[in-house]
Amino acid sequence: MTDDRADAPRPPHGPRDPGDAWVVAPSGERYWGRFGAAGLLAVDPERGVLLQHRVSWSHFGDTWGLPGGARHAGESAREGALRESAEEAGVPADAVAPRFLSVLDVGVWTYGTLVADVTTPFHPVISDPESRELAWVPLDEVESFPLHPGFAASWPRLRSLLSVRPTVIVDVANVVGSVPDGWWRDRAGAADRLLARVAALAERGTDAAGLELPEDIWFPRVVAVVEGQARDVAAPAGVELTRAPASGDDAIVQATTAALAAGERVSVVTSDRELRARVEAVGARAVSTSWLRDRL
Repeated sequence: MTDDRADAPRPPHGPRDPGDAWVVAPSGERYWGRFGAAGLLAVDPERGVLLQHRVSWSHFGDTWGLPGGARHAGESAREGALRESAEEAGVPADAVAPRFLSVLDVGVWTYGTLVADVTTPFHPVISDPESRELAWVPLDEVESFPLHPGFAASWPRLRSLLSVRPTVIVDVANVVGSVPDGWWRDRAGAADRLLARVAALAERGTDAAGLELPEDIWFPRVVAVVEGQARDVAAPAGVELTRAPASGDDAIVQATTAALAAGERVSVVTSDRELRARVEAVGARAVSTSWLRDRL
């Protein structure tokens, strides 16, 4: 397997960034992107997925694949996929919501496929010489295109995961109360600090361990349930806030039931035994507060 998914060097202008270089494996195989590479699989519920027709001078030219390319130094796969798709296809970063990241790791090189849902419809624009054509392709028609070998190999697995929509519901009172750090003197302040850290986790994504999810990194929908003195805290970006009018546990079960009815895969963060039993009884997974704290 050689340069499975990333761009090949641009013609004759040379590298534009230190990351634009080949990585050569001990076996002689070459992979484009000194710091790895990444691409975006944008999924639109009406139009399908966004594919790029690669120019003839690129590696595996005249095939269809994902907008993507070499990552910059210090750039995450998520950041690289969003930047490259903006450069090559005019994808607005705020028009897509990352769902999961699938990583191919060959030891000397990695390629991250960021799967993201289109939240605001947009028209792709050829804004880079590496794109010959851009098109929204219905899911059932993708395999009829002459696909880039790397994308062709990964597409069946990626498509099988497009129906997986994880949601994490956080029992804020229980998580705050799991550490005796003086939270009882300022419950609202403690909840506010926790929510800020949860929002940061939602932004960078979480590993699938404990959530029984496949692949590498997920960006689940995060719902935080607050009650009592913490009900008036502000909702940080990336976190949906549910303000329980009375029992926080009842609000969590209600939110869990609604998410399950919508076809989402729900994990509830709480160490409360009674609540854990209630959410498991309706079909959700309960994970301990330590699972969340370990990732904050």
